[in-house]
Amino acid sequence: MEKPINIILAGVGGQGIILAGNIIARAALESGFDVKANELHGMAQRGGSVLSHIRFGKIVHSPLIPEGEADILVSLEELESLRYERFLKPGGIVIMNTRKIVPSSISAEAYPSDIMSSMEKSGFKVEAVDALAAARNTGSVKIENIILLGLLAKHLPFKQETWEKVIRSSVPEKYLEMNLKAFGIL
Repeated sequence: MEKPINIILAGVGGQGIILAGNIIARAALESGFDVKANELHGMAQRGGSVLSHIRFGKIVHSPLIPEGEADILVSLEELESLRYERFLKPGGIVIMNTRKIVPSSISAEAYPSDIMSSMEKSGFKVEAVDALAAARNTGSVKIENIILLGLLAKHLPFKQETWEKVIRSSVPEKYLEMNLKAFGIL
């Protein structure tokens, strides 16, 4: 792999962006890649935007992904997909949670409709999932991030055992089985 793989994680405070980013970075490191990562928290504790850049490859010089160079955007909230699509390269992949969290700065009526269709018209490959419903079925609404990581894993060169090892060391024991199930390991 000559060029680094560039992944953007986007969501709002409390959705587990930082944990998801750490899991990806550690899986890349465990797989023998050079890894660089960066997180932008904003007003995360108040439902504000949270963004994480993860880059891995043979050699990675910077943690920041320039606009137009991300291979994959993983979004835990629909509007965040639209907000950060500028980072995607042409034909990039969007793994999007269909959950809508209306920011306090706009009214529910002003929330953009049909974000998935808009992104597809821009030439992106969109994989949308209702991770909130899937999380409820798995046992906790707090594992939407892990469900999306399970989808992301299909696009990355990491072994299933590596993902499992990293998740096992990243999640408290009492939540481990639920997280492994959400990821798709169990």
